[in-house]
Amino acid sequence: MASHRRSPASSSSGFSRSAKVTVLSAAAAATAAALGTAPANADPGSPAETTRAKIDLLYEQAEKATEGYNKADERADALREQVSRMQDSVARGQERINRMRGALGVVAGAQYRSGGMDPALALLLSEDPDTYLDKAAALDRISERQSSALTELRRAQRILAQQRAEAGRTLTELERSRAAVALHKRTVERKLAEARALLNSLPTDERDAYDRASRSGRDDLPPAGGEAATGRAAAAVAAVRSAVGKPYVWGANGPSGFDCSGLMQWSYAQAGVGIPRTSQAQRNAGRHVPLSEARPGDLVTYRDDASHVGMYVGNGQVVHAPYPGAPVRYDPVGMMPVSAVTRV
Repeated sequence: MASHRRSPASSSSGFSRSAKVTVLSAAAAATAAALGTAPANADPGSPAETTRAKIDLLYEQAEKATEGYNKADERADALREQVSRMQDSVARGQERINRMRGALGVVAGAQYRSGGMDPALALLLSEDPDTYLDKAAALDRISERQSSALTELRRAQRILAQQRAEAGRTLTELERSRAAVALHKRTVERKLAEARALLNSLPTDERDAYDRASRSGRDDLPPAGGEAATGRAAAAVAAVRSAVGKPYVWGANGPSGFDCSGLMQWSYAQAGVGIPRTSQAQRNAGRHVPLSEARPGDLVTYRDDASHVGMYVGNGQVVHAPYPGAPVRYDPVGMMPVSAVTRV
């Protein structure tokens, strides 16, 4: 996205004036495309300008699909754990029912072996009728226990049937979530392939200018001074700074590669804080504050749908994972329309 590129003022000193003008025009054209208007100084008929704007749009669409992938994948992981717990519970329930059936089968077998004779009659015909009353009382207790066992067996069978039905519904939901993951993955891969093809179609000098505008490194560190991070925010800021230069990898949350929300989750994990996986969920992972009151460690989400996120590190800068081909880097906090500033 052109809005993810560093402004010409922050580029290296070796960046020529003509290249700076080219990149600035590309950024203006992409911004205008997002707003549905064309900048006054843009040449709407320029093939290279149009191509760059299409590349930026494809990267933006790929990023939105990536966040959809992250959300679906997170849901699938949760469902897999839930299904596993349900299956364990069903297995334990079945074992319990088997034991109950076995115990009842012992009684039934004894009755069968006695020729099916009514136990009360068997006691009456016993050789020692003086003990009849004691045996009859014992028989009553056995019958009560057997009746109770049958009732418990039926209840256990109903519970097991309910658990199996619930597990079946959860498995169906898991399959839907897996299908959503696959769909988002195909969408991301298609958009990125289209963007790469368009980028390769640019003349060499235009492609090099685009690449230079997307390149970042340790020489991009903002000046010292400004707000100081404290506590867990300081640890998260230190972590996100350490990731500068690492590659953008969609669907990844470190430590060797990141997408935008994966970088935020990983950075706060290094501070011992768990935050949600997607940028949309991260927007609501804490207290919202005005942009004018942003402190290092605050999460800054962008666009109305919060499909991109970076971490404010002070001096009007964020660190974020922009898009494929542009590694984790510093950019101005106002690089895109801000959706929210969230203090974790």
